[in-house]
Amino acid sequence: MNRASSLVNVRWLADKIVSGTTKNLRVLDSSRYSSETRDALAEYKKEHIRGALFFDIGACSDVTSPYSNMLPNAQFFADYVGNLGISNDTHVVTYDTHECGIFSAARAWWMFQHFGHPNVSVLNGGLQRWIKEGYPLTDEPTVVEPEKFQASVSNMSEVKTFEDIVQNIKDGRFQMMDARSPTAFESEEDPKSHIPRSINIHFQNIMDAETGEVKSTELLKKLFQEKNIQLDRPLTAVCNTGVTACCLLLAAKLCGKDDACLYDGSWSEYSKRINPVGGNGRGKA
Repeated sequence: MNRASSLVNVRWLADKIVSGTTKNLRVLDSSRYSSETRDALAEYKKEHIRGALFFDIGACSDVTSPYSNMLPNAQFFADYVGNLGISNDTHVVTYDTHECGIFSAARAWWMFQHFGHPNVSVLNGGLQRWIKEGYPLTDEPTVVEPEKFQASVSNMSEVKTFEDIVQNIKDGRFQMMDARSPTAFESEEDPKSHIPRSINIHFQNIMDAETGEVKSTELLKKLFQEKNIQLDRPLTAVCNTGVTACCLLLAAKLCGKDDACLYDGSWSEYSKRINPVGGNGRGKA
């Protein structure tokens, strides 16, 4: 199976679309918002990159879980993406519409990786970069034929559980980085607003504030170094609901670290289970 670059730029994608060389390419709008005032699906229907389909992170999850965005099982994922016209030969490009450049697209990217599909990329800078570069949008619906997708999970240990986190607080076997904002990480309302031993790296720090594109590998390595994250040691990312933590996993992968893990339940699970009465899961993504 092909292994795509983790990032593709908007010009590359635009050239593919204009030239019609999209036979084995599927573009996914993977937007998801923590704010209830925005409807990602409605926004997709209003305007999207031509040929893109909507990947609903909330729908493609374990809907039986009390926590948001938890991974579905492999067969559910296979059926879901197969209905989007994705086979194991498809190069998937995922983007979102967040103003910062990348927000939830990295979650979709990580899910494909997790289920054995390395041929997946994030659109660098997202839809905001696409618009700034002057490329068009459409409201035309995209119709595809379902494909057969075979999902596999070769390493479940890359997904950390609540029990893993509790044990790590005791023995510190792996580093933890928290992608939430500094305000959420150090809440004045709740002094216990983050997981012990975790280090705060706001997910937006992996991107250039002006372009929304991911920083160079050199700058990403410098960011990790400044935060005392050692890329040669075990590493796990957390956030609020397992979405923006994947931005940090993307950054780590761009720096050559392929084995960083995700605490899927993240703060929304941890805060409730560690304190069932007072836990509130505050924080964004």
